[in-house]
Amino acid sequence: MVTGASSGIGEAAVRALRGRGWDVVGVARRADRLEALDVEAGSTSFAADLTREADVDALAAHLEASGGVDALVHVAGGARGTDRVEDGRPDDWRWMFEVNVLSAQLLTAAVLPLLRERIRAGAGHADAVFVTSTAAQTAYPGGAGYNAAKAGESMLVHALRLELNGEPIRVVEIAPGMVHTEEFTLNRVGGDRGAADALYADVENPLTAADVADVIAYAMDAPGHVNLDLVTMRPVAQSAQHLLARGPLRPRPSAS
Repeated sequence: MVTGASSGIGEAAVRALRGRGWDVVGVARRADRLEALDVEAGSTSFAADLTREADVDALAAHLEASGGVDALVHVAGGARGTDRVEDGRPDDWRWMFEVNVLSAQLLTAAVLPLLRERIRAGAGHADAVFVTSTAAQTAYPGGAGYNAAKAGESMLVHALRLELNGEPIRVVEIAPGMVHTEEFTLNRVGGDRGAADALYADVENPLTAADVADVIAYAMDAPGHVNLDLVTMRPVAQSAQHLLARGPLRPRPSAS
């Protein structure tokens, strides 16, 4: 199962996993986009708002009725606003906590019994993969709400791995840096296309959704005893959260 499957990294993960032979259930709120993806990628879909307990319970029941699930790939999340802490909008911060942290908790609680059942049925192991962000690791001005939400999700993942010690369930965290997707930054800046484009201006080869999906698929296809606890990935142009090269990447002149 892949969440956030209607666009960006989630959609790319569905395509990557289908390409590697996985049967995939894509989950998101926008049923029309999921249905189009099903036609193109051969996935199946379930429309749900993962901040709603009733929707998550219905999703778990659907998965159980359709044969269970071997792997959870939780991509759904998002950011709103670039305000300073003193100017932060409570509704934006509340939304970010719900879509990044609460959804992860609700989904994990609902799906873990299904993962365990597949192991008992002979699957060998199961996977719980979470896509967080480098924003969980380093704060930056205007990012506090998203920093806090993604750090909260990351801590949930770390605690879960400890709590599952002794069970054959791999808990994987993928933390991407700058990824150029169709919607993430545009949604964050309230639909301001100019502001969204400015973030990526003159950056040579930011990560793509497909890049992140490849790493997700690699982690899931690794031998069952291998767990990639945390993969931090950035484009070469982004050496750190605060250090981004704009313009072509090229070697410095040789010292004379």
